[in-house]
Amino acid sequence: MEVSRMIPAPAAALFAVLTDPKGHVDIDASGMLIDAEGDPVTRPGDRFLVQMDREALGDVPLGRYEVEVVITKFNQDKEIAWTVEGTRVRPHARHVYGYRLEPTGDGTLVTSYYDWSEVHPDWKARLTFPVVPESALKATLGILERTVRRRNP
Repeated sequence: MEVSRMIPAPAAALFAVLTDPKGHVDIDASGMLIDAEGDPVTRPGDRFLVQMDREALGDVPLGRYEVEVVITKFNQDKEIAWTVEGTRVRPHARHVYGYRLEPTGDGTLVTSYYDWSEVHPDWKARLTFPVVPESALKATLGILERTVRRRNP
C-alpha cells in the first residue's frame, strides 16, 4: 500500500523527523505509538524502542507492549524503511513501513508505504493485514507536514 502527498518543505527537514525516534511518535496517526527512546538513526541496522498501545486500534487485545524498530533501508534525505520486532514475541511479523522523498520545485513529494507481503504465516493467521489502514497512512502525511512546520518555523 502506498500513499503520497506534496509537502512544502525540504527533504532534509522531513528526513530529520523520520530519523528521530520521537518523530515517529509525533506523526503517528494510528494512535498506537505512545513513546520512543533511542538516538536518531543513521544507517540500516540501527534500532530504537517504541512503547505501543494496541488498544488504540481496538482490534486485538494486546494492551501495552514494546517493540524494537529496525531500520532496513536508509538513503539520506531520499528513503527510510523499517520493520518491527517484538521484544518478547517470536516469530517477528516482518511487515515493513517506509517513506520515499522526491524533491520538487514546490517542496517534497512524500510517499508512505506499508508492505506486509513477507509477513510470517503465524502472524497472518492471527491478524488481519494491513494492520494500519490506508487512511492512517494518509493522515500521517498530514501530521508530518504539521510537525515539520512546527519544528522549522
